[in-house]
Amino acid sequence: MAASELYTKYARVWIPDAEEVWKSAELLKDYKAGDVWLKLRLEDGTDLDYQLDPKTKQLPHLRNPDILVGENDLTALSYLHEPAVLHNLKVRFIDSKLIYTYCGIVLVAINPYEQLPIYGEDIINAYSGQNMGDMDPHIFAVAEEAYKQMARDERNQSIIVSGESGAGKTVSAKYAMRYFATVSGSASEANVEEKVLASNPIMESIGNAKTTRNDNSSRFGKYIEIGFDKKYHIIGANMRTYLLEKSRVVFQAEEERNYHIFYQLCASASLPEFKTLKLVTASKFRYTNLGGNPVIDGVDDAKEMLTTRQACTLLGINESYQMGVFRILAGILHLGNVEFKDRDADSCIIPPNHDPLCIFCDLMGVSYEDMAHWLCHRKLATATETYIKPISRLQATNARDALAKHIYANLFNWIVDNVNRALHSTMKQHSFIGVLDIYGFETFEINSFEQFCINYANEKLQQQFNMHVFKLEQEEYMKEEIPWTLIDFYDNQPCINLIEAKLGVLDLLDEECRMPKGSDSTWAQKLYNTHLKKSALFEKPRLSNKAFIIKHFADKVEYQCDGFLEKNKDTVFEEQIAVLKASRFDLLRELFQDDIHALSPTSSLPPGRTPLSRAGIKSIKSRPGQASNEHKKTVGHQFRNSLQLLMETLNATTPHYVRCIKPNDFKYPFTFDAKRAVQQLRACGVLETIRISAAGFPSRWTYQEFFSRYRVLMKQKDILIDKKETCRNVLEKLIKDHDKYQFGKTKIFFRAGQVAYLEKLRADKLRAACIRIQKTIRGWLMRKKYLRMQKAAITIQRYVRGYQARCYAQFLRRTRAAVIIQKFQRMYVVRQRYKRMQAAAIHIQAHWRGYSAKKRYNAMLCEHKATIIQKHVRGWLSRCWFRRVITAIIYLQCCYRRMMAKRELKKLKIEARSVEHYKKLNIGMENKILQLQCKINDQNKENKNLLEKLINLETTYSAERERLRSDVERLRMTEEEGKNAINRITSLLEEIAQLRRELESTQTEKKSIEETADRYKRETELLVTELKEQNTLLKSEKDELNQRLQQQAKEMTESLTKEAAEEKKQLECELNDERSRYQNLLTEFSRLEERYDDIKEEMTLMVNLPKAGQRRRDSTHSSNESEYTFSSEITEAEESMLRPEDASEKKAPLDMSLFLKLQKRVTELEQEKQSLQDELDKKEEQAQRIKAKEEDFNVRARGAELEYESLKRQELESENKKLKNELNELRKSLTEKAAPEVTAPGAPAYKVLMEQLNSVSEELDVRKEEVLILRSQLVSQKEAIRTKDDKNIMTETVVVPEDVKKMKDREEIAQAYVGLKETNRLLESQFQSQKKSYDNEVEALRGEIQSLKEENNRQQQLLAQNLQLPPEARIEASLQHEITRLTNENLDLMEQLEKQDKTVRKLKKQLKVFAKKIGELEVGQMENISPGQIIDEPIRPVNIPRKEKDFQGMLEYKKEDEPKLVKNLILELKPRGVAVNLIPGLPAYILFMCVRHADYLNDDQKVRSLLTSTINGIKKVLKKRGDDFETASFWLSNTCRFLHCLKQYSGEEAFMKHNTPRQNEHCLTNFDLAEYRQVLSDLAIQIYQQLVRVLENLLQPMIVPAMLEHETIQGVSGVKPPGLRKRTSSVADEGTYTLDSIIRQLNTFHSIQCQHGMDPELIKQVVKQLFYIVGAVTLNNLLLRKDMCSWSKGMQIRYNVSQLEEWLRDKNLMNSGAKETLEPLIQAAQLLQVKKKTDEDAEAICSMCTALTTAQIVKVLNLYTPVNEFEERVSIGFIRTIQIRLRDRKDSPQLLMDAKHIFPVTFPFNPSSVALETIQIPSSLGLGFLTRV
Repeated sequence: MAASELYTKYARVWIPDAEEVWKSAELLKDYKAGDVWLKLRLEDGTDLDYQLDPKTKQLPHLRNPDILVGENDLTALSYLHEPAVLHNLKVRFIDSKLIYTYCGIVLVAINPYEQLPIYGEDIINAYSGQNMGDMDPHIFAVAEEAYKQMARDERNQSIIVSGESGAGKTVSAKYAMRYFATVSGSASEANVEEKVLASNPIMESIGNAKTTRNDNSSRFGKYIEIGFDKKYHIIGANMRTYLLEKSRVVFQAEEERNYHIFYQLCASASLPEFKTLKLVTASKFRYTNLGGNPVIDGVDDAKEMLTTRQACTLLGINESYQMGVFRILAGILHLGNVEFKDRDADSCIIPPNHDPLCIFCDLMGVSYEDMAHWLCHRKLATATETYIKPISRLQATNARDALAKHIYANLFNWIVDNVNRALHSTMKQHSFIGVLDIYGFETFEINSFEQFCINYANEKLQQQFNMHVFKLEQEEYMKEEIPWTLIDFYDNQPCINLIEAKLGVLDLLDEECRMPKGSDSTWAQKLYNTHLKKSALFEKPRLSNKAFIIKHFADKVEYQCDGFLEKNKDTVFEEQIAVLKASRFDLLRELFQDDIHALSPTSSLPPGRTPLSRAGIKSIKSRPGQASNEHKKTVGHQFRNSLQLLMETLNATTPHYVRCIKPNDFKYPFTFDAKRAVQQLRACGVLETIRISAAGFPSRWTYQEFFSRYRVLMKQKDILIDKKETCRNVLEKLIKDHDKYQFGKTKIFFRAGQVAYLEKLRADKLRAACIRIQKTIRGWLMRKKYLRMQKAAITIQRYVRGYQARCYAQFLRRTRAAVIIQKFQRMYVVRQRYKRMQAAAIHIQAHWRGYSAKKRYNAMLCEHKATIIQKHVRGWLSRCWFRRVITAIIYLQCCYRRMMAKRELKKLKIEARSVEHYKKLNIGMENKILQLQCKINDQNKENKNLLEKLINLETTYSAERERLRSDVERLRMTEEEGKNAINRITSLLEEIAQLRRELESTQTEKKSIEETADRYKRETELLVTELKEQNTLLKSEKDELNQRLQQQAKEMTESLTKEAAEEKKQLECELNDERSRYQNLLTEFSRLEERYDDIKEEMTLMVNLPKAGQRRRDSTHSSNESEYTFSSEITEAEESMLRPEDASEKKAPLDMSLFLKLQKRVTELEQEKQSLQDELDKKEEQAQRIKAKEEDFNVRARGAELEYESLKRQELESENKKLKNELNELRKSLTEKAAPEVTAPGAPAYKVLMEQLNSVSEELDVRKEEVLILRSQLVSQKEAIRTKDDKNIMTETVVVPEDVKKMKDREEIAQAYVGLKETNRLLESQFQSQKKSYDNEVEALRGEIQSLKEENNRQQQLLAQNLQLPPEARIEASLQHEITRLTNENLDLMEQLEKQDKTVRKLKKQLKVFAKKIGELEVGQMENISPGQIIDEPIRPVNIPRKEKDFQGMLEYKKEDEPKLVKNLILELKPRGVAVNLIPGLPAYILFMCVRHADYLNDDQKVRSLLTSTINGIKKVLKKRGDDFETASFWLSNTCRFLHCLKQYSGEEAFMKHNTPRQNEHCLTNFDLAEYRQVLSDLAIQIYQQLVRVLENLLQPMIVPAMLEHETIQGVSGVKPPGLRKRTSSVADEGTYTLDSIIRQLNTFHSIQCQHGMDPELIKQVVKQLFYIVGAVTLNNLLLRKDMCSWSKGMQIRYNVSQLEEWLRDKNLMNSGAKETLEPLIQAAQLLQVKKKTDEDAEAICSMCTALTTAQIVKVLNLYTPVNEFEERVSIGFIRTIQIRLRDRKDSPQLLMDAKHIFPVTFPFNPSSVALETIQIPSSLGLGFLTRV
């Protein structure tokens, strides 16, 4: 098809643009031949008429389809041209944040100006071992390709990193070296890789500086050769440097800086060791302040200085040399501050005692006068004499700057030499990888000698690059047998000839330098005369006679001739150099020593050392009296020689290219300037690569890929069995021009644009098919929609008509109901009116009648009350008159009687005065006196009675008076009430009148109130209704609130449960982390232990075989394998003994740093172990303290128990003695006193006595057991017994048997009393003896405690002594001490065992004596039996069973057979035969039965020896055959079974729950093997980790092809056009792995583990680990492969995961946790398939992807690539939305999963049901020397 046919409507093209370089547009109509204008529409919607070039008629470049945009390889683009390349790089850089892109064999790296998390060790491990095309572009992929080709092809490699200043060359080279250091490791464990990396900060400090384009610009070129040995471990490195920019030392442009080391020195001036250098801030020195900005933002020069010094120390530059270097650098700074003063026009002077010069001379150790003199003078030598000539101020300044540059250059060379010496290896170098970090093509406004040399070097490199690309293309065509046609590509050999050929620019420059009066202008004229008209690549500027233009491959560059001669000669006055050579400073003299033994670039070199070229070429002056041509070489000549040497090195290696691009000049992160990018793409040769590829057949497909991709363009009849022939036939039909494609052996080659044409045909056909499908689907949908609408309309009509009918019927019913309601309503109204009127009339009548009755009643009441009042008033008035009359009468009587008494008294007084009267009176006076006395007494009595009566009368009178008074008062009140009643009656009459009036008004109001009440009632009813409704609503709300409360309570419960579960999960995670940490430490310790053993064996071999060679092995391994290859040294050493052909090579001496490293690591492990032990001891102490408190609390409670137990014990012992006495008496009575007929066997008495005897014997045994139990309890609780020497406590046992009450005979009572006394005496004696024994035990325990304290002190002293010893001696001493301690313990235990044996033998003898006596007794009794009695006795038939041998489940072996046992059972055992033919775990059972027998014999040495030999034997087997899965699985299963047996039969109750009684009898009796259980557990952990590594190595090659690349669901994922670096095809060929391969492998693993009898829980852990590896490796590859991130690939992954889940279900392993380990992969697959447009989609993604980190989610979205045109890319805005939503999520910033992570393993106890006594040992094991016991 003609190219013009592709320019149809809607085709997209690229047109030139001044701002964006290229702009996209769309054709609005088809292009026809002859058209001059194209109708275009730009992306912003504006229309444009684009005019074609009238001469060339060149159509604009076509734009690639969207599915090809963003490809990893630019050569995969269908249209290969500049705009396509630029757009693809821009999309990857801006949209996908991808900085690396392949362009054929070139890696294009764009500087992001931002730190990216893509250089970690996890990324290195992911790229290690991968093919270059299988992963996304990366500097690590290039490094891995170089490393792999070096190992595979045994050819040296080179990585050429080039680019502008600030493009990231140094960083790229640094990462490449880091990759080699990480992947290969060091052969001698001498940290060579660390030294290689440590050279970077040193070289950056002395060779890098800040420029306007880059803060860390390399101002020199360097080529680092990293050397490898035969095993491809790093053994050393060598560095060559090129063209140091010495002028920067004395001059910097604005905003630039000098070399970093000067600013680091000034920033560290305050350090004590730098006080002698007399440094100040950088702004005070001229050489560091010329740029005006001595500070870099974000850089701490003091910290950088610390890093530089640490790197120097690591590389062997000691402190004294470092201070010497800093002294010279400080001297250069002070030299720059030296000032000159004019003396006249041609001379100058330095002020006397000039401080900067004094400091310079002091630091350099030179004479002040000499240096001051020769800075202002120079020496001129003629043929006859020598003149000293003063120089001007300008010349002196230039001479000072030249001296500073020369010193710095020599120092730079010295540092490079020392770095090389530190990186040099004594081992023979087998191969190397070179990393070239060199400046890219440069063009500035003013270009001088430096730019000329740089561009010259880039011309040479570009020529080499073009030839290499051309060669690769030619090899590809020849390999595929395609006719080779010459491709026209740019050859820059003419430009190189213009520079370096005879009479070239450099030749003329050297010639001019040799002229006495040569100048820049005369050199320029020579250039014009020689090349102006003869070379098309040389031009002269129009406006300058001191400049020239060279047309380089990248661009035209104008060079200014000023300074070329001076820089080329690099002049330094010889006299100044002589002054420095005479310095007292040794390091300075060393810098200026003449290199007599200097090697030329072609001279012979020492073996193992690569050629070394000086960095920046020295200014070499001829020595006095000697004029050597070697020392007169110019800078240009030396640079040309070193460049030639570099090109020879590169041509002898396989090159790999990295082109660094600077995206903008302002260092903005992820900002792309198209203009600057195009300039660099043109300059670095990327576009030339594209042009070469486009000139031939750039697009290449395998036949299978072409068939899979374009099968839609084929008809069924076109498809043949031979796919190659099918592709031929289809292509002949689709593309008529056969020159547009070629058929190779395995690929189809297409010209540029043909793949786009095929993609267009494919898209058109798919679009037509889509249109047809859409048409059919839409028609079907519309028909379905119409039928649904029709059915809906009918349904609606039916319901509407029914509704209308129901409405009409309801209207009729309502009308009839309204009439009825009206009737009843009217009747109700009339009836209500009548009722109201009737009620009102009745009510009025009732009120009137009541009123009349009340009126009559009130009148009658008033009359009655008035009568009563009158009665009471009249009675009161009568009584008042009567009381007044009585009072008056009594008063008159009193007055009269008083008067009469007075008269009588007066008469008596007169009589008393007369004597006679007295005498008369005295006659009979005595009698009268007595009578009177009697009368007085009587009168007194009467008076008393009268007085009492008077008092009673007075009380009565007072009471009556009070009553009368109260009556009077009541009458008064009644009178007042009567008055008030009268007044009230009048008021009541008035009120009645008023009430009558109010009644009338009330009646009127009543009517209105009744109406109001009715209205209110109705309103109240409505209100009640409303309130009821509100109540209902409130109830519903209440129910809702209750439901909410219940729901909230439920949610709170769930949240609490969830929090508890999370806390539990966190605790489990912490436990797993701690367990994993312990297991990792165990792994590291075992690795170091094995390494230590290997090294000791190697040293032994070296001592025995000092000339043994070292066998080389293949080293295609990577860093993920090197970690586990520590056990191969012994095998290699053993093989080296068997290979005499390698004996000629001498083994390199072992580096002592290995032992230091091992010792350091062992010390760290010991410290960590000690810290863990201390933590454990602390926790145990806490537990013991708690336990001690509890015991302290229980001691008092146990005191009473102890007393009770001691009493019980005494009672039992007394009963035992009594029973013994009774037994003896019975025996005596049976043997002596009894008659023969009574004691004869069979007699009733005999039977009774024998039964009693048996019962007594049984009771005696029971009592003995109880006594023993009590004694053991008393011994165990002896701490609670407090011994008192001065006090004997005797417990009197008061025995009151019930039989005593029944005794009537006094003799029996006396006998009982005697028996009790004897019993008490016996108990007292026993108690005394027991007390004595307790005292002895306490003393013994005290002695034991004292001995333990002494032993503890001794152990602490030994520990302190051991800590002062070195690690190896410490281990030996600790082992010796442990052996001594165990020996002493063993002797003590043997003594105890002997005592126990003696006791056992004594008891056995006693038992035999008793048995013999009983036997004799029975024989005697049998002899006394008569024959008749024997005949009369019935004989019972007795069964005599055959006695079988009862095995005890033990195996006996001799001590000397132990090695044979280990050899046959462990070392030489084949797992496959044992697993198939015998019971699982048979070796473990056999070993345990042997251990049981040793335990039975109480032989601790035998037990220890057997267990140690077993553990060492298993380790040897795993070391020898550890890479075999069956071996690792077999011994993991047997080790766990052995461990479970030691637990099951340990005698501990926790492990005996599931045992049978017979199994409990088989428990170990003498030894506690808990420590060996821990050792076996650690061994099982090591075996498990080794098993996981074996499984990982077996599964690793299958995972990515099966889970990602293989197309499990055929036809879902389309194959995109591949690039030059092809990936593995997704179509399964023969030998490729599929998902079935993984499932078959998993089935194999599972079946083998089941055959070996592995614990089910352990199988689950292994499966979980396997699935984690599958998920982690798959996800990591997905995150690093852009072509795998598509919708169809997500479907494939989910299908593959479902197949794995199905396998788990089939094996009943769903609860193993394996499915959860695949959750990140499942979520990544779902992320590829979900919608990614709206905010709702973003929210769904954030809630769905909980197992993925934010970095992983963003990475997948950035990598998402549509495979078909119908898919859409993820917008940048959507990705930013995701990032904003996930910014609060706290997760790991790490991008990749740790595929090397091993979950901590546990070994749950799993008891065995196998009975040990039933196990049979097969003869095939060769264990005939074992005997079953």
